[in-house]
Amino acid sequence: MANIIDGKKISAQIRTEIAEEVKAMKAQGIHPGLAVIIVGEDPASQVYVRNKGRACEEVGIYSEIIRMPESTAEEELLAKIDELNARREISGILVQLPLPRHINEAAVIAAISPEKDVDAFSEVNVGKIMIGNHHFLPCTPAGVMELIRRSGIEIEGKQAVVVGRSNIVGKPQAMLLLHANATVTVCHSRTKNLAEVCRTADILVVAIGKADFITADMVKPGAVVIDVGMNRKADGKLTGDVDYAGVSEVAGYITPVPGGVGPMTITMLLKNTLTAAREQNK
Repeated sequence: MANIIDGKKISAQIRTEIAEEVKAMKAQGIHPGLAVIIVGEDPASQVYVRNKGRACEEVGIYSEIIRMPESTAEEELLAKIDELNARREISGILVQLPLPRHINEAAVIAAISPEKDVDAFSEVNVGKIMIGNHHFLPCTPAGVMELIRRSGIEIEGKQAVVVGRSNIVGKPQAMLLLHANATVTVCHSRTKNLAEVCRTADILVVAIGKADFITADMVKPGAVVIDVGMNRKADGKLTGDVDYAGVSEVAGYITPVPGGVGPMTITMLLKNTLTAAREQNK
C-alpha cells in the first residue's frame, strides 16, 4: 500500500513558514500585497478567489479582490492592470482564469508587469523558468516539487514522466523536474504506447483532466504518483486523473484527491507574492 503524500499537512507547514517571513518583512517596513482580478460570475472562479483572499489573511499578506462584470471591455481590464502595476503596495497581480470569450487572455497576461506576475504565466517569466534563472514558478508545478521534496523523495537521476503538456502545468512541470536532474519524458494525447511509457516512471505526474485515467497496470511498482487532476463524477464526488484505489496498491507514494496537490497551489501563490515583495524592495 502506497504512502500517502498529505498536501494539507505540507501546505500548513509552508504557510507557517510564510507567516513568520511576512512578520519579519513587516518589521523591516515591507508589506506584501496581492491583487486578484475576477471578471464575471463563474462559480468555480468565485470559490478560488475567495480561498485566495482567506489564505492571504491567514499569513498576514494584504489582499485586494477586484470584481468586474462579465461585460467588462478588454481595454477596461488592461487599464485596471496598468493601475495595479503602478501601485507600490501591490506586490503581485493575478487575473483569475478563464476570462469571458471577448477578452484576449494572452494580451491580459502580457499586460501584467513580469515583476508582479505571481502566476508566472508571462513570456518573460516562462523564459526565465526555461533557463533556470527565475524568481517565480507556476504555482501548481512548484507545489508538486515541494510535495516530492518534503516527502524525502530523491529526484536526481530518476526517470520522470509527465502526462499532459499544458502551459500551466505540464510544460513547466517537466522543466522543474529537469532542473532537479531527473530524466524527463512528456506524454500527451498523441503519445503512442502511453501505458508502456508510464511504466518506466519512478516519478509519474498526471495532469490531463480525465477522471481515473491512469490505472494500476500503467504504474511501475514503488513509483511516486502525483495526481494534479480535479474532476467531478456524476455523483458529485471529486476524483483525480488517477484511479486512486487501484494505483495506491502498486505505487510507493501517492497524492490523494482532494487533499494532495490542491492545497499547495494557493500556498505557492503566497510564496510567490512574498518573493515579489522582496525583489521589489531590495
